Amino acid sequence: MKETRREYIPEPVDVSDISLESQLMELSEVLAKNVHDTWSARRISEGWRYGEKRDDDKKLHPELVPYSELPESEKEYDRLTAMNTLRLIVKLGYTISLKEEK
Repeated sequence: MKETRREYIPEPVDVSDISLESQLMELSEVLAKNVHDTWSARRISEGWRYGEKRDDDKKLHPELVPYSELPESEKEYDRLTAMNTLRLIVKLGYTISLKEEK
């Protein structure tokens, strides 16, 4: 008997009304790099390595490179993830501030 799945309808919180201050925009770039580094570290730990073309069977991926070497389209994907996470934090009423050095 074939298992049927019910349709998944994502319902992300609308954060389009949230603007980020310049400090948080700078933070979003740091977060974007970290998102990529975290993804890369996990892939590498699973046996993936760099390859010019993605090959799931051989575990090769063209984006297993430093963040600075990613194509802009891939950087933008990570930036959007980071910015929308920060926007959600702000929308939920939290504040993010840099600790003052003593």
